[in-house]
Amino acid sequence: MPDFEICDERFRACMLPNAPLVVLADGLGWLDGPVWFGDHDCLLFSDLPNDRILRWSEHSGLSLFRRPAGFTNGQTRDHQGRLISCSHRHRCLLRTELDGRITVIADRYQGKRLNSPNQVICAADGSLWFTDALDGIVTDYLGGKQASERPPGVYRLDPKDGSLRLMAADFAGPHGLALSPDQRRLYVAETGVPFAADPGRHIRVFDVADGGLRLENSRVFYTTDAGHADGMAVDQDGNVWCATGEAVHCVAPDGRLIGWIDVGVTVSNIAFGGRNRSRLFICASQWLLAIYTNQRGR
Repeated sequence: MPDFEICDERFRACMLPNAPLVVLADGLGWLDGPVWFGDHDCLLFSDLPNDRILRWSEHSGLSLFRRPAGFTNGQTRDHQGRLISCSHRHRCLLRTELDGRITVIADRYQGKRLNSPNQVICAADGSLWFTDALDGIVTDYLGGKQASERPPGVYRLDPKDGSLRLMAADFAGPHGLALSPDQRRLYVAETGVPFAADPGRHIRVFDVADGGLRLENSRVFYTTDAGHADGMAVDQDGNVWCATGEAVHCVAPDGRLIGWIDVGVTVSNIAFGGRNRSRLFICASQWLLAIYTNQRGR
C-alpha cells in the first residue's frame, strides 16, 4: 500500500506510487533542522537532546558533524552557502563560516535576549527570517531552563547591515515558516505555548510588503485537528508541505488539504533535497525518514 493519502487529485501528481517511505536512521534523540547540502550530497540535521548535528549521505551513511552544537533546532543555508542554525542553548542564531568558525549573528532585540530561535529560512534577497519560541528554555531536554525576556515573535535579519526587525509579535508559539515561490507570502505555524492543554493548531499566512520590511493581511491559512503544525517546506507549485502530528500534510496555495504522507510517529520538520530536490526528508521523533516525490522543493 502507498504511504500516502489523496484528498484531492492535485496530490496524485505530486506522489509516486512505487516510491516507499524509507528509514535512513533510527535510535536517535528528538530530530529537527534538516537542511540539504547539494554540493556535498548530504543532509545535515539536529539531534537536540544529544546536543549534536548529524550528517547523512547516500554514500557514507550516518556520521557526526558537530558536538556540542548549542542544542540547535531549525537550520538553513544562506546565499554564500553557509550553515545558519537556531541555537536553543545559546538563545541565538549561529552562522558557520566557510572556514569552520562559528559566529553569533543575532541574540538580542532591543537589548533583551531572544528566547530560543526555532526555525529559520533564507529569502531571495538574502534576509534571514526566523521564529523565536519558548521550547528551548522551558525544559532541559531541548536546551536548558532559563527565564524569558521577550514574548515569542517572528524576526527578519537584514543581510546588509545585520539589523534585526520584529515582524510579528502576536504568536504564542511560532515554529515552522516558509515563503511562497514568488516571495509574496509568508507562512508561519502557530504551535502554541509548550505543554498547553489546547495548543495552536493552524498555519497563518501574511502578505509580504515594502520589499520584505512589513507583513500585512494576517489570516489563518490552514487548520488541523491532527496535532499541531510545525516545520514546513514549499514546492515549485507553491504547495505547503507541513509536519502535522504523525503525518506530513500537503496544502495547496488555496488553503485546501490535498493529501498527506502517513508517518506513524510525531513529525517535527521536513526538507526537500536529493536529486533535483525531489526527495522529501522527514525528521520524525527518533527517526530520519525519506520519500521520493514527483515535486521539486524550492
